[in-house]
Amino acid sequence: MGQEIHDSHFEAGDFALFQQRLDEETALLGEWLADGGLRIDQPLIGCELEAWLVDDAGRPAAVNERVLDRLGDPLVVPELASFNVELNNQPRALEPGVFDAMQAEMAGRWQACQAAAMQDNARLLMIGILPTVRQQDLCLDNMSMLQRYRALNEQVLRLRQGRPIRIDIAGREHLRREHGDVMLEAATTSFQLHYMVDPRQAARAFNLSKMLAAPLVAMAANSPYLFGHDLWDETRIPLFEQAVSVGGSSYSQRVTFGIRYAEQSIFECFEANRARYPVLLPRMMDEPPEQLAHLRLHNGTVWRWVRPLVGFSADGSPHIRIEQRVLPAGPTVQDGIANAAFWYGAMTELLAGPPGEMEARLPFSVARANFYAAARDGLDAQVQWCGQAGEMAALCLNRLLPLAERGLQRLGLADEEIGRWLGMLQQRVARRATGAGWQRSWVARHGADFTGLVCDYAERQQSGLPIHQWPAG
Repeated sequence: MGQEIHDSHFEAGDFALFQQRLDEETALLGEWLADGGLRIDQPLIGCELEAWLVDDAGRPAAVNERVLDRLGDPLVVPELASFNVELNNQPRALEPGVFDAMQAEMAGRWQACQAAAMQDNARLLMIGILPTVRQQDLCLDNMSMLQRYRALNEQVLRLRQGRPIRIDIAGREHLRREHGDVMLEAATTSFQLHYMVDPRQAARAFNLSKMLAAPLVAMAANSPYLFGHDLWDETRIPLFEQAVSVGGSSYSQRVTFGIRYAEQSIFECFEANRARYPVLLPRMMDEPPEQLAHLRLHNGTVWRWVRPLVGFSADGSPHIRIEQRVLPAGPTVQDGIANAAFWYGAMTELLAGPPGEMEARLPFSVARANFYAAARDGLDAQVQWCGQAGEMAALCLNRLLPLAERGLQRLGLADEEIGRWLGMLQQRVARRATGAGWQRSWVARHGADFTGLVCDYAERQQSGLPIHQWPAG
């Protein structure tokens, strides 16, 4: 959940004062990390699900303010567009039963949101990019009533010196568009995973998360269509990267896979934020430096696909979380939790290995190439893993799902729980039954009737069955 601000207009002096506070707080975080001042008792995990509000015709329904007021749940909050919302789960210990508990909590919150939306003749839909969204829907009139979003738009356009945002995505078809504001970002909805880790392992966790981004996005792909064009299996990736590009420097990409692994400490990421990314939201806050308020606000405007976060636990102690941002929303809550089980299991097993081993066996350039190949081609992508080249689907079935299984066993999960969640992924991959594949199969049968596609997709989502059990459209 992002930090709200109280003004969207800033003077030159605001940027200088904010930078000074950012410098101080970044230095303080560096001291904490260097002297072991950050500790956790046990790993905690959590998730955020972004969703669309749609009407009976499957079109965006800009009613989130009324729905959220009616719902009254502090863990359900607005997103950039007034037809999007974000559902959050409580943090949980990474222990037996956790995935069943995550699924039950998110499913319950989802049903409560659905009931609130129905009173506005709307419904929730979890899908990476809504196939019926039009460019004209992504306008400032449909921006949520939060100052931070309006300020973000103003500052991105300021750094672009008023130049329009250009979208150029070459996939199965080629889409080129220009847009006058940041609302293109609202076309992308995700399922974000959080992992609170021991700060001494945070750099390794950051690096390993980058390596696992490719199989995650391939197995979960659910965003093939944008503005009537068939593009990447996970078109969210290039769309989000281009939607808030500020231009003007090598660090113009505020949404990025990065340029290298962390080498010694996770502090390297926060120092890069301070030194290399221009401040977008220079809101001064009356908080002591120990709250890292300015650092956290600035960090929230650099959307790495794998992002380190600083947070504060219930007892007020600071911690480091790794946020995995590559997953799209949907097709169902069960599918999302299965993706989570894979990531946490694989992370656990890899973190148990020798430090530096995976970085040596899977260089950053390979991890990056794998990620974009997987986003473009999904399970058909040709990738490399520790010196071996092959198809992503085979890599997942033969090496990575067994890796995640060993990690979940290491955590003490029962075979039945492991089999239930990873079994969904095994079936999904074996059948090539991703959300992107289902949508394309529907269009192959019915043509480019995107209203019909969304309505049929919504009906199957409502069944609660995971994607590999959906009947063909």
